Amino acid sequence: MEIVKKKNSKIATVLVTGGSGFIGKHLIKNSKIKKWNIVSLSINKKLNYKNITEINLDIVNKKLLFEKLNHLKIDYIINLAGHINHYEKKKTFDTHFKGCKNLIDFAVKKKVKRFIQIGSSVEYGFLSSPISENITTNIKNLKSTYGKAKLKASNYLIKISKKTKLKYLILRPFLIYGPGQTINRLIPNIITNSLKDKNFPCSLGNQIRDFLYIDDFVDFIIECVETKKVYNEIFNVGSDKPIKVRKVINSILNITKKGRPLYGKVLLRKDEPLKLYPNLKKTFKYFKWKPKTILTNGLVKTINYYKRLNNKKNK
Repeated sequence: MEIVKKKNSKIATVLVTGGSGFIGKHLIKNSKIKKWNIVSLSINKKLNYKNITEINLDIVNKKLLFEKLNHLKIDYIINLAGHINHYEKKKTFDTHFKGCKNLIDFAVKKKVKRFIQIGSSVEYGFLSSPISENITTNIKNLKSTYGKAKLKASNYLIKISKKTKLKYLILRPFLIYGPGQTINRLIPNIITNSLKDKNFPCSLGNQIRDFLYIDDFVDFIIECVETKKVYNEIFNVGSDKPIKVRKVINSILNITKKGRPLYGKVLLRKDEPLKLYPNLKKTFKYFKWKPKTILTNGLVKTINYYKRLNNKKNK
């Protein structure tokens, strides 16, 4: 398969795994990456965008991964691949660790300039917030398969980088939200229930979280690809404005003017910390990037997306 190339042959070729997912779609649609040649990997989903190369491939299958991509010249890899249903533990572990491991091995073989691993705040486990990147987490202390797989992938990437010339950046986003996110996530779930003007169960909302709008996260990913000075580091990514979940729910209700939350009907999970938000001093030190979207504006954009979606379904 040939890459759909832009006119300038010097343009970087960027492999985006999980291209049909929530973050992948927003990244590929971003106007700032028009200067990239995009190769999108996904499973059984088509984006149908012009000027990108789409490949249907499961990164867990190492043999097929190398066979299908071996002829391509890849400059950068952004690993957004994931398995959404974390209750399916084997698939979750295989995708987030084994699949990532395969990509890292491929990156070494192809002498990729930089590997951007999209990790997770879950890699930190139950630590006191605000959480800094210099904290070492014992993988045995992590309770979720997803968290263990993500941390194992990060550790493997760091280990391989020390043995080879592969450069990496590991990004640990906290809570990303925005249009197109699956409705089982917190903000889309609250929005869809509110728009239906339903009673809906939720926790007391005392959890403190950091919510970052998707466009701001995509901007940071792009900076991580284009920077030449920063590599072999881990960075937290967030809004730097931790907030109680209850305030977020109330903000959504104030915008939609609908919905009735039943606070306290949902208990906190055993693996759910009350406070989870990042220390972003390191991120702001190394990058000029700063979040631009205030929470209210991000919620309005997200609510409008789900309104349009509902209108389409009701036609």
